[in-house]
Amino acid sequence: MNALPGLRPPFVEKPADALVVQRIEDTATFETLRQEWSELLQASAANCVFLTWEWLFAWWRNLSEGRRLSLVTVRRGGRLIAVAPLAVRPRSLSRLLPWPSLEFLGTDIAGSDYLDVIVRRGHESEGLAAVADALAAAGVVLELSHVPSSASAAAQLAADLARRLGWTASTSRVNVCPFIALSGHSWPSYLASLGSAHRYNVQRRLKNLTKQFEVRFEQVSSEDQRREALELLIDLHNRRWRERGGSQSFATAALRAFYDDVSRLGLERGWLRLFILRLDGRPTAALHGYQYGGVFSFYQAGFDPEFAKQSVGLVTMALAIKRAIEEGAEEYDLLHGDEPYKYQWASKTRDLDRIELFSPCVRGQLSRRSLGLSRIVRRMGRRVVGNALADWFIAVATLSE
Repeated sequence: MNALPGLRPPFVEKPADALVVQRIEDTATFETLRQEWSELLQASAANCVFLTWEWLFAWWRNLSEGRRLSLVTVRRGGRLIAVAPLAVRPRSLSRLLPWPSLEFLGTDIAGSDYLDVIVRRGHESEGLAAVADALAAAGVVLELSHVPSSASAAAQLAADLARRLGWTASTSRVNVCPFIALSGHSWPSYLASLGSAHRYNVQRRLKNLTKQFEVRFEQVSSEDQRREALELLIDLHNRRWRERGGSQSFATAALRAFYDDVSRLGLERGWLRLFILRLDGRPTAALHGYQYGGVFSFYQAGFDPEFAKQSVGLVTMALAIKRAIEEGAEEYDLLHGDEPYKYQWASKTRDLDRIELFSPCVRGQLSRRSLGLSRIVRRMGRRVVGNALADWFIAVATLSE
């Protein structure tokens, strides 16, 4: 655990209620933050399953892929008031970025949504200012993706860096999350809110299944059930996507280890919602989600293509929404992606943004131009890169030596 550049070292005597900002770079210290992190998150406006210690620690252990940990913590009087859950991403020739950048834990792989800086309510101004000063002292590039568009702490951080410290900020929309507002709904009233054709289809499919099969919709409640259900989910998901060219969701050992870790931790905390639909005892569909803070987050699903005519995927979604209503969930979030089927269930959406921040120094402005150029290259194709662009990249990279 190190003091950030430009800050007074931790051994200097300070008043008992002084702000202390530190950078955490080792996994062992990250692991010790679990209880404090959980309390802080619940006391923040950013409270969601994708910012829990459990989710991000499992991601760090399994999917960090060469990144370096760089959590920024802010304390007042020893009490944690803010965490910027960041990691250093190595410089990349494919993105033409000659220097490392900072990004949120959970970025890219595993599809985490609503990533943000976590700040205790009532401490937003001082907490974010302390994070901004720490990042400015380090002189890094920030690439913050899948940030909620409305009232995020990351957007406030960007505004502070731009206003006080002269940073350049760029915000763009990257995705959308359809969701269902469940507050006040019963299952019949929710069904009545659907389009007539979809409502009729749901009711007909449910009725036909109960006529043809013994239908069981099982929720995982023990560790043995979790392990078995996760294997079934992986198998059913891969079977569903095999005829469509395959899926990358469970393609690597690291991804499977992540899902094993996070589902185990989610079960321990009572958040995991892993369902298996069995017809005459045979597993035909699975749905994987998390219910946290009144929100059911639908994450993954799979079904046996042999039962496609019975619409077991649709039935499983319907039964999961019904269960969420019965458990008192206020919202059912279908997470990022504008697939048409989501709009059959959901009528509301939230946007997700990408915020890029560049310091006013030469390195920061060159990084901004590099990222802009890399987007042009991706749009036009690799053939435009050539030796001249590679020489330019090498020349710029030497400035970091």
